[in-house]
Amino acid sequence: MIEEFSKRKKDVLSKLDKSNKNIWDERITILCNKINLSSEYYTTSSCSGRIVLMIDQDKKEKNLFVFVYHNNISLEKLKEDLDTALKKNKEIKFKLEPCILHVACRTLEDAQKLYNKAKLAGWKKSGIVGMKNGFTLELNSTERLEFPIINQKKMLVDDEFLKIVIEEANKKLKKSWEKIKKLEKLLID
Repeated sequence: MIEEFSKRKKDVLSKLDKSNKNIWDERITILCNKINLSSEYYTTSSCSGRIVLMIDQDKKEKNLFVFVYHNNISLEKLKEDLDTALKKNKEIKFKLEPCILHVACRTLEDAQKLYNKAKLAGWKKSGIVGMKNGFTLELNSTERLEFPIINQKKMLVDDEFLKIVIEEANKKLKKSWEKIKKLEKLLID
């Protein structure tokens, strides 16, 4: 079992980044590297958190993301991008997603150890999401915002609301990034 886990780890970590960004997410790279240095774990996907303007539909397809921000945003930038999104003639939603990390764990005990550390660091929405080929742990934080923002080529909110949303979204992103740093520190042992 240990050899199989090590082989899967080597295979997964040798693959290229499959994200829409096509580059590693810098804010979570140190944490991923710490996890991947351990013989008990390897990361399968990660994101330090993001704000997106996306087409609002149930089915996940290509090109759903209209704009993706992995940094804080300003009112000016958001308004500029919303003007562009208005032309899409689609229902668009604003979404803030917190940090998320998927980690393959060699044993249930290993998964439990990492889960406990993640909880201490504030990653409260976490748990085992798969048990094929070991145990896959999803570490997820709780900072979220989601609401419709454009419907039938019409803005659903005003500038005053957007100011509040941007302030809140930027605050939540920062909180998410702090949780990444906390977990990094807890993995020192």
